[in-house]
Amino acid sequence: CEQVIQHLNHKISGVYTVELCQRLQTSGIEINVGDLAKIANVISFLFSTAARNNLSTEELVTTLGNAVSTLPKHAVQVIQRLWNEQGKSITVSEDARNMATVGQFIDISWKLGVAMSSDTCRSLKYPYVTVTLKVADPSGQVTNKSFEMTIPQFKNFFRQFKEMAAVLETV
Repeated sequence: CEQVIQHLNHKISGVYTVELCQRLQTSGIEINVGDLAKIANVISFLFSTAARNNLSTEELVTTLGNAVSTLPKHAVQVIQRLWNEQGKSITVSEDARNMATVGQFIDISWKLGVAMSSDTCRSLKYPYVTVTLKVADPSGQVTNKSFEMTIPQFKNFFRQFKEMAAVLETV
C-alpha cells in the first residue's frame, strides 16, 4: 500500500513487485509475483479512484465493505490507516484524469554479443545487440522488456534516437 501511494504521488517510478515478493517470502508469507502484481493493481485502482472522487476515510471503508465482503478485516484496517494518514496527499490533476495511461521509462541497459555457432551451423560469427528496458506500467508494476537486434536494426534504432535528440534540441 505504501509503495502504491508513493507511486501515485510520483515519488517512485513504480511498485517493485519482484523485490517486494522476495521480502514477503523471506518473512514467511507464501505469495508469487503474479498474485502480488494483481494485488498492487487493485490497490492502485482503489487509491486512485478514491483520490479522484475525494473520498473520506469513512466513505472509502464503507464503499470497500459494501463492494468486497471477503476482504480480511486486518487488510481493511491497513487500507483505512494508510488512507487516513496519506490519502489526501494523492493528487490527481485534471490532465491526469483525461490522459490515456502509458508506462514510464525507468532505465535501459544493453550488451553486444556474437553468436559463435548453433546446432545447424558450426561457424556463425553473427553479432547482435541485446537491449533491456526497465519500465513501469500505468499501475506502477516494474518489468523488464528485453529484445535482440541485428547490427543493421541497431543502426536504424540509433539513427531514430539521433533524430529524436535533434528535434528535442529545437524545443
